[in-house]
Amino acid sequence: MALHAQHLTAYVARYYLILALINITVGASLSGSSNVLSLLQPYDFLYYSGVRAYYGGEWAKAAELLEKSITTKETLLKVRRQCYDDCAASGTAALSKLGKLSDSEEGNTWDQWALDWIQQRAECLRFCIGQSVSPTGQLPVSTDIEYEFDTRNPYNFLQVTYYKVKKVKKAASAAHTYFVANPSHLEMRNNIEKYRRMEGVSEEDFQDREIEKEKHWASSDWLRAAEKWKACVNQTLLQTDECRLQCEVAAQRLPVDRGVDSVDGVFEKAAALSLSLLSCRQFCVTEVATRPGRISAQEDFLPTQLEHLHIAQFKGLAVQTLRSFLLFYPSDKDSLDNLQLYLETLGGDKDSHDTQYISESLEEKKLLYFGVENLDFSFTDPDLWTPEDVVPESIRDVGVTLTMDDEALNGTNRVVLDGVMTEAECGSILQLASVAASVGDGYRGRRSPHTPHETFEGLTVLRAVKLSQEGLVNQSDARLLHELGERVKTLLHSYFRSPSGLFISFTHLVCRSAVTGDQEGRLDLSHPVHVDNCLLEPETKQCWREPPAFTHRDLSAILYLNDNFDGGEAFFTKRDAKTVTAQVKPSCGRLLGFSSGPVNPHGVRAVTRGRRCALALWFTKEKIYRDMVSLSSDLFPRRLGLLGAVVFVDVVTPELSPAGAQCKSVGCLHACAH
Repeated sequence: MALHAQHLTAYVARYYLILALINITVGASLSGSSNVLSLLQPYDFLYYSGVRAYYGGEWAKAAELLEKSITTKETLLKVRRQCYDDCAASGTAALSKLGKLSDSEEGNTWDQWALDWIQQRAECLRFCIGQSVSPTGQLPVSTDIEYEFDTRNPYNFLQVTYYKVKKVKKAASAAHTYFVANPSHLEMRNNIEKYRRMEGVSEEDFQDREIEKEKHWASSDWLRAAEKWKACVNQTLLQTDECRLQCEVAAQRLPVDRGVDSVDGVFEKAAALSLSLLSCRQFCVTEVATRPGRISAQEDFLPTQLEHLHIAQFKGLAVQTLRSFLLFYPSDKDSLDNLQLYLETLGGDKDSHDTQYISESLEEKKLLYFGVENLDFSFTDPDLWTPEDVVPESIRDVGVTLTMDDEALNGTNRVVLDGVMTEAECGSILQLASVAASVGDGYRGRRSPHTPHETFEGLTVLRAVKLSQEGLVNQSDARLLHELGERVKTLLHSYFRSPSGLFISFTHLVCRSAVTGDQEGRLDLSHPVHVDNCLLEPETKQCWREPPAFTHRDLSAILYLNDNFDGGEAFFTKRDAKTVTAQVKPSCGRLLGFSSGPVNPHGVRAVTRGRRCALALWFTKEKIYRDMVSLSSDLFPRRLGLLGAVVFVDVVTPELSPAGAQCKSVGCLHACAH
């Protein structure tokens, strides 16, 4: 779709209004029905009811309700899909008139025809969905419920309920389904081993209920490999399309800062909602490309599949696949050379089959980047193939550069970014540390918690805020300390393309100083090799995800502030805690980010001269473990009202337990899900 520069703003506003009003109209009013009980009920209500039955020891009832919550969610998605297809033609007459308006008519009547189309489409969707789903079942569920189902927690409870009612085959299947998405859970691993030893349970019973059973073949069977890769491409496109239409049909809320209390007019609110819709559609690439249990999505998921398909295909079919790949990377030299060879030897031409997908995605990106530049919208592009000319220059030149990736760091889920802080910002935080950091902070006042050759000082965001309120430190420095956490979270969420929301779990400004005259012949470390969310056992190369480890941590980061010291390099090892695989030298504004799990054992080399300061940050996907300080965007100058720390005690049953603590109420549901 060609857009003239002078009409871009008007076009964007109209596009936003049309898309937004569809969602507003569909979700604005939900009518009752005389036969509500025969309609789909809210699957979150069924889930919580099942959990209550579980803790009440009503095993059969719990299993029934939990299964019903799973099937209800699946059915709801199918109903939305069917209604989307059935209502595709609604309002097209009005839409066609909208496209035929003359310049003189456009200024006066375009909005009337647009609203006519919107209302007809909305009425059709509302009626269609209302035939199958109850009014409460159409309401959006909370982010907590989305997290429960994204992490497959219903199967966590199902595996115990089925065991209690002596249906061990179903219990084994539920346990395996949960374990696929939570491969580090020690309790579930133990439960699965117990199921394997039970009479009547075979390997065929350990099936992932979330995906169809797949068969594999030798890589030399190219014909079958080509068929499989073609099926993968088609399935990826199908799932992406399914996700994108769910963004349109599902109930939508206005963004938090553009809600009912905002001062925005109807066009601004329509633009905000439509940008959220477009962002949701773009994010589907990440949703589809994320394997269960993974923090980040597989990069270039669809282009990678096309590349494999091209390798497995023969002659003419490979031409079509290559052209599809070149839609994503039009300048890829190897692909262009291969295409030229095919055309010379085969003759003729083959069209690609992904043109519509690419063109739609690019048009959405243009609108989203317009919103980023002009409407204060936040958008993280999930694709690596986005052409540079689509991204506005003002956004491209942000100062942060990728210095080391997984390959350079010889590992998985590791990254080094430079330019995250300016020299002035580093100086401000260093000054804050020099006047406010406490000896042994975080280690019960122990001056040298890791080695007697260094002293340790620390400062939390909460203490910095309190000191600023008391006038003991600059308020701007305390604010910067708080903002750096959000900055790092945004960068890592963008880089790792995490499908789940990230929450700051803890932020700690840490300085390690070499003890003068006590450095001769040092062989120890500034911080011993460890893993952030499990207990590393180097002898067996096992990592146990259990207390006292901070098992909720998913991503870790170190933001360095200076380099005027000797030693202090961060390093990664294998699970033996001895074999070093990569090393990172600190400098101002350098950010080291990595996943917190057992693939990334790490430590810090001895600081033999000077003072090494850095901001240590940990992030979690679990809302219950978020740092309450980081939630407030208005910490200054008001005092904070903070929630106390929540501690859950593990009480594991002697037989089989859901992965995590045995809580006694639905209120601590998340603690039971870990």
